[in-house]
Amino acid sequence: MFNPIGISTNNVRIERILSQGQQTPTGEWFDQDEHEWVLLVQGEAILVFITPDTGVQERVHLGPGDYINIPAHLQHRVEWTHPTETTVWLCVYY
Repeated sequence: MFNPIGISTNNVRIERILSQGQQTPTGEWFDQDEHEWVLLVQGEAILVFITPDTGVQERVHLGPGDYINIPAHLQHRVEWTHPTETTVWLCVYY
C-alpha cells in the first residue's frame, strides 16, 4: 500500500509504504530514475540488489531503524517482508 504523506516538490517525494508478506513478483526488478532513501520504521524486509559491474545478486536484511540509500537505476527488488507483522517503510525519492 503506497501512501503519500503530503510532502512533495519538483525534486523530492516522500511516501509511507505498508506491507505484510508482499514481495516484488519473481523476475521483476525496480529500475528507477530517482534515488531512493529508505528507512524501515517497523517490521522486517529483505531487499535484493544486482551489482552493476558483476551482475551478482546481494541480499540485504532490514529491521526497525535500518536505512539504505538506493542510487537511481540500481536494480533491486523486495524479496521478503514479514508475513504476520506490518512492515512500515518511509521512502524519500530525490
